[in-house]
Amino acid sequence: MSIAIGTPLKNKALRVLLLGSGELGKELTMELMKLGAEVIACDRYANAPAMQVAHRSHVFDMLDPSALEAVIRHEKPFLIVPEVEAIATDKLIAMEKEGFTVIPTAEATRLTMDREGIRRLASEALELPTARYEFADTYEELVTAGETLGFPLVIKPLMSSSGKGQSVARTPADLAASWTLSQEAGRAGAGRVIAEEFIAFDSEITLLTIRTHDQTLFCDPIGHKQKDGDYIESWQPHPMTDKQLNEAKHIAQRICDRLGGRGLFGVELFLLKDGRVLFSEVSPRPHDTGLVTLFTQTWSEFALHARAILGLPIANIHRHSLGASAAVKATQSFENPVFSGIEDVLLTPGVDLRIFGKPIATKGRRMAVCLATGDTIEGALTKAIHARDTLTIAEG
Repeated sequence: MSIAIGTPLKNKALRVLLLGSGELGKELTMELMKLGAEVIACDRYANAPAMQVAHRSHVFDMLDPSALEAVIRHEKPFLIVPEVEAIATDKLIAMEKEGFTVIPTAEATRLTMDREGIRRLASEALELPTARYEFADTYEELVTAGETLGFPLVIKPLMSSSGKGQSVARTPADLAASWTLSQEAGRAGAGRVIAEEFIAFDSEITLLTIRTHDQTLFCDPIGHKQKDGDYIESWQPHPMTDKQLNEAKHIAQRICDRLGGRGLFGVELFLLKDGRVLFSEVSPRPHDTGLVTLFTQTWSEFALHARAILGLPIANIHRHSLGASAAVKATQSFENPVFSGIEDVLLTPGVDLRIFGKPIATKGRRMAVCLATGDTIEGALTKAIHARDTLTIAEG
C-alpha cells in the first residue's frame, strides 16, 4: 500500500475533514499537518481548539444531516474523521456508500457513538465479558432496571462523552435525579439510557489499540481515575499481570477487528480484584486518558492515529518514560478565560502542560492538562496533580 500526499491548499492536497474540534482534535490536526495533510476542522461553535490550527473551518450542527452533507460535498475530503459523538451517523453511512472514506468506518462510528449498539455487539454478538445491563426509555423502565440489577446502579445516556448526563444511583430514591440528569445533559438530548450494575473494580484502564492496513498494535496500558464519569487523571503504564494484559489485548483486538477500518481505538476495560477483565466501552479515535502519551511516548496517540488513518507504516511503539496527566477544569464560567501560575508549573523538572484554547469556560469544562514524568508512577502523578493545583483560571 502506498500513498502520495500533495501540498496543502493545492489541487493535489490530501484533505482531511475533522468532525469535532476539541483538544483531542487539535493535537490530531497538528500531527496530520506534520505529515503534509490539509485539515478542515468542523464543530458546532466558532474558534474551537482545532480550528485555531487547521487550514480552515466550518461551524454547523453536525447532527443536521443536510448541513453535514453540504460540507462534505463542498470539501470533497480524502478522509472524514469523526472526533465527537454528536454526528448524523446515518448520513455518514450514506456518504460512505457514495465512495467517501470514513475513519474507521461509518458503521463503526455509528455503533461506538451508540452505547446500546456497542454493548449489544460486545456482549451479545462477540460474547465478551461485560457488566450486566438493561436499557430504559422511560423513568418507569429505569425503576424496573434497578429492581433487576440492584444498587448502586450506573445510568448513562446512550450518546454522551466526558461523563455528561452520567450518574450513580446508590438507592432507589436517587433514580429520579439520575433520570432527569440523563435527559438534560446528554449530547443528543432526551432519550433512551443504559443502566449498568455497579462494578467494584480494582482499577480501570484504557488500552490504546491501533489498526493499520496490515497489523494490530497496542500501547502500554493507561490507568485512569474518573469523577462523575469524566477523566481527571491518567498514568502510563498501569501495572497488570501478564494474564490480565493478554486478556485485555484479546478483548480489544476482537472488538476492534469487528468494527474494522484503520486508526486508533481507545478500549476501556475494568480490572477486577479476582483477576478478571471486563469490557466497558470503545472510542474509535484518540482517547482523553491518552493525553498522557504526549509526554511518555515517542509517537503520541495522536501521531499514531494520524499515521494509521493515512495508511502509513508504524515500525514500532516506543514508550520512553513513566508518566501521568492531570486534567485542569474550570471551577466556574468565564467568558474570557485567562491562565496564571504557568511559570510555577514549568519550574518543576519533568513537567509540561497543554492549554487547549477553548474560547469560553463553563464549570467543570476541561481547559488544559498538566503532564509529568518521574521515576515512579506515584511520583509522576504527584507532580502532575501539583501542577494542576498550581494553575489557575480567572476572568480576563
